[in-house]
Amino acid sequence: MLKKMSIRKIMIASFALFILLVLYLIPVHEEDNIEMKDGGIEYIYANNSSVIYLLDSDDYVARTTITSCDCDAVSKATDLILGLIIDGNKSSIIPNGFRSIIPTGTSILDINLENGILTIDFSKELLDINEKYEEKMIEALVYTLTNIKGIDKIAIKVEGEPLNELPNSKKKLPPYLDKEYGINKSYELTSMKDIDSFTVYYVNSYNDNKYYVPVTKYINNSSQDKIKVIIEELTSAPIYETNLMSYLNVNAKLLNYELEDDVLKLNFNEQIFNDINTNNILEEVIYTVSLSLSDMLDVNEIVFYVEDDEVYKSIIEDIM
Repeated sequence: MLKKMSIRKIMIASFALFILLVLYLIPVHEEDNIEMKDGGIEYIYANNSSVIYLLDSDDYVARTTITSCDCDAVSKATDLILGLIIDGNKSSIIPNGFRSIIPTGTSILDINLENGILTIDFSKELLDINEKYEEKMIEALVYTLTNIKGIDKIAIKVEGEPLNELPNSKKKLPPYLDKEYGINKSYELTSMKDIDSFTVYYVNSYNDNKYYVPVTKYINNSSQDKIKVIIEELTSAPIYETNLMSYLNVNAKLLNYELEDDVLKLNFNEQIFNDINTNNILEEVIYTVSLSLSDMLDVNEIVFYVEDDEVYKSIIEDIM
């Protein structure tokens, strides 16, 4: 009898120890934080997302988001560059329909930020980029990194030497790159004189998930009012032979606008409304207009008016 009781006590104790072991092994998530380490830098993730520009299924460099660190500009830049590297340690969180562009095996040898210029020194694997994608790789880097607060321009080095030209086509690169470099470039030129450019954001989708694609257009008329030109582009038909769309009603008209300090006021007719009865403006319209104009202008707010009545205020920091 005593032997049976001893066996029973041993079994109960063993089971209790097993339960404690299981509870110990189950990870405890405090405020959904995830700790990751890479290259000696420690990142704490707390469901923070950051904008990154990746290749979409149509080979556009497109705007999407991934989980990133809540950290300083250099650490965030480092983290997002890791998301741009093919088969990098952030490949598991790249959104469906998108893919990274920097060649596999590329590493960051050094990175620093001074006076708004972020200088990145890459390993030689960066030069293994396919010629088809070498310009898109630069575009993805420029648009991803200059979207970070505090970073105005970037400079790229490879093994300590400035990258002065694209690896394959040998196209020259300026020493400092910003969004004036352009993205998904479209040339509508009739001559090489009076060339000007502007960037328009369109809507694309993958499995019914919408995202934004910037297209830099090069034209011959530098005297045009770019704000009006961008709005006209967004009200025109979709880009020929692409999936890119604009949700701004073709009958929407920009009546006038006012740029004062860091606030741009746009006054439209009623056709900007998705539904005149509810006075709603589609989110896609707000984003395409705001992203397109904020790329060109240094503004903090874009305020939408309809027939002189304010209907919506877009805070640029919130959408970037």
